[in-house]
Amino acid sequence: MTQLKMKQSQFLTELQTKGLRLQSADQAHVSRRGGAGPSDHQAITVDGTTLMVPIYTQTAWSSPFTLSDSDELQQTETGQQSATLLSDKIPLADVTFAKDPNFYHLTTADGIPYSHIATLHSTDVLATTVLQTCIRYESRRKACQFCSIGQSLRAGRTIAHKTPEQLAEVAKAAVELDGIKHIVMTTGTPAGADRGAKVMCESAQGIKAVVDVPIQGQCEPPKDPVWYQRMKDAGIDALGMHLEVITPELRKSITPGKAEVSLDEYYQAFEDAVAVFGRGQVSTYILAGLGDTQETIVDTCRKLIEIGVYPFVVPFVPISGTPLEDRPAPTSEFMEAVLRPLAKELVNLDMTSDKVKAGCARCGACSSLSRFEKEAEDERQIA
Repeated sequence: MTQLKMKQSQFLTELQTKGLRLQSADQAHVSRRGGAGPSDHQAITVDGTTLMVPIYTQTAWSSPFTLSDSDELQQTETGQQSATLLSDKIPLADVTFAKDPNFYHLTTADGIPYSHIATLHSTDVLATTVLQTCIRYESRRKACQFCSIGQSLRAGRTIAHKTPEQLAEVAKAAVELDGIKHIVMTTGTPAGADRGAKVMCESAQGIKAVVDVPIQGQCEPPKDPVWYQRMKDAGIDALGMHLEVITPELRKSITPGKAEVSLDEYYQAFEDAVAVFGRGQVSTYILAGLGDTQETIVDTCRKLIEIGVYPFVVPFVPISGTPLEDRPAPTSEFMEAVLRPLAKELVNLDMTSDKVKAGCARCGACSSLSRFEKEAEDERQIA
């Protein structure tokens, strides 16, 4: 098989920023379209690394990356399908796709498909959006311009509120039938001052009552810091509070509702949360490609790491049906200029993604950051 003459981190970054152009609908496997992120992606595994790759975006429609014809797909011993990844018709590598998990074939007693309650991310991560509604999204004036949380609800692929009982039922099945290793729970922001922390507590308690699996909760910073200890006591092992955009002017234009929670409030929240969950167990998403400069992102990440927050930097993916659907994804060169120094910083301070107990950073499929970490670790050992 012909290999790209570049490091795997560069290869994966280029694939993730340019996306994958499918030749037919038959080539879409366990993919996600619309809804809370990652959306419009397909999970593929390349040389042992699983990556969420855009397939339903305008960028992907013009991508040089394609797959071998669907009638050439091979079945692996584990039931997965494999194909050859091509770039401008040149073979690059063999890739595999996750098969439909067994829990997708089950329904609750009241007839709700398990897949409407939680979904498979990557190969061993269960993810759910507990509240599929958001006070930001419901007001287009305040909605995050990249968000598509309401799309899957309108399409009938999910339900508005997943109860603790439903989440517990699906989580137990996913662990027992599909070997799920950890769980990501996010939520649209409700109207209360807890900003989603309360529903995180209720959901985690329900799940931990039936199955012992690490959980990451994700919500906006609650107004009262007492919620951090409450979430930990309820069974949340790691916490995500997502900045997404950094520069104040960009926050006001791209995330106008969230910008009402100031950066100072976020940084205080990070400090309060790290005091409860521990260094490296609090993370934040940063979407590269929305206008923040390379220097701004790297400098902010260094500040976050100093606090004890893992900065999960991912390439922005333009999602169809959102105000930013025509905005291009960042270039692979931009992503590498951010991720390579960030990975070195994380390795030097022993705060890498593999040490996060649960969640997006531990999964790592939405960014090639973990691959840059591995290469930085290898370089340090050689030196």
